[in-house]
Amino acid sequence: MTGAAIAVAAACQLPLVAGQLFLKHAMAPQAAHSTGKKSLPSFIAGVACLTLWFFLWLGLLQQQELSRIFPFEGLNPALMVIAAWLILKERVPPTAWLGVALICFGIALVCGS
Repeated sequence: MTGAAIAVAAACQLPLVAGQLFLKHAMAPQAAHSTGKKSLPSFIAGVACLTLWFFLWLGLLQQQELSRIFPFEGLNPALMVIAAWLILKERVPPTAWLGVALICFGIALVCGS
């Protein structure tokens, strides 16, 4: 894989994580008790981000070998843990940080071969 393909495959995960964060915000308990108008922009943003991810991923599938780009899907849980910690202020136990490190190490092994 070229450096550009690696960058695109990694960056492709960002709209996926953003979409999940927007949907989490839209589906929060306080949003469920409102009229729905407050959560609609977050819901639409979440769907838009996931749509962007889908079409970026289809473009990658068209141009790259699946065995080379699929390991980047492992970045999704790692990035989600980081985003939940930074943005949602969730508590992340040390074992989860170890898992994030192992995921990133595994992806680096696959990309380096």
